[in-house]
Amino acid sequence: MSNLKTRLKNGGQIIGTMVTMVDHADIAKVMKACGFDYMVIDNEHGTFDYSVAARICSVARAIDMPAIIRIPEARREIVLKYMDMGADGIMLPNCESAETAKLLVELAKYAPAGNRGVSMLRGHTGYMTPASVTEYMQAANEQTLIMCQIESPSGVDNAGAILDVEGVDACFIGPNDLSQSYGLMGQFTHPTVTGAIEKVIEAARARGKFSGIHLSGSPDTLKPWMEKGMTLNLWSNDIALMMGSAREGLAKLRG
Repeated sequence: MSNLKTRLKNGGQIIGTMVTMVDHADIAKVMKACGFDYMVIDNEHGTFDYSVAARICSVARAIDMPAIIRIPEARREIVLKYMDMGADGIMLPNCESAETAKLLVELAKYAPAGNRGVSMLRGHTGYMTPASVTEYMQAANEQTLIMCQIESPSGVDNAGAILDVEGVDACFIGPNDLSQSYGLMGQFTHPTVTGAIEKVIEAARARGKFSGIHLSGSPDTLKPWMEKGMTLNLWSNDIALMMGSAREGLAKLRG
């Protein structure tokens, strides 16, 4: 199981990336070789089916590369299948209320923390029945990472209540949708947008929980938020990294 939560609680700075399109299972090895601490498999905007996600998760678990799944919605079938295939946690887009956060925890955690269905001979156990199923379930609950994305003014206003939900570990900023929802698409340094992000950071800090953001382009755009206390972050994605490197190299060759 993932040690991301332990690292976060010990004050670690976690930097991952998003897998949006590359569907070869070895993408987990590639991202680990690059030095990322974790990856998020995007099944909100992405088109990975369950079998593809399962193969990526299988390799990720074998090499200790934490893999979080960004789901399209909080629904039993979706959360259960991703958790059973071995995801280290779930990211829920556009979470706007404590009620939605509670539903996510209910679906992703075993009793008594939630009501996740129990099936042990799956990818999450390495197809081995634990010596103590109850101890395994408790450990899984403790180590599963639950991330609620904040992408609207309502989400910002309710960030404290969302983080108050037992089992929610972090509020995570989706800057594109957040800026769009304020009528400021792409204006990530606008005072309204930065003020909203800072409100989420403070809500997490006050509760001893975590916050993060996903930014692409120059790493310099992410550093200020890391300095302000965001410790669970994403930088770039598989396609942007490939295209950025290609464009940089071609510009030098043709310059």
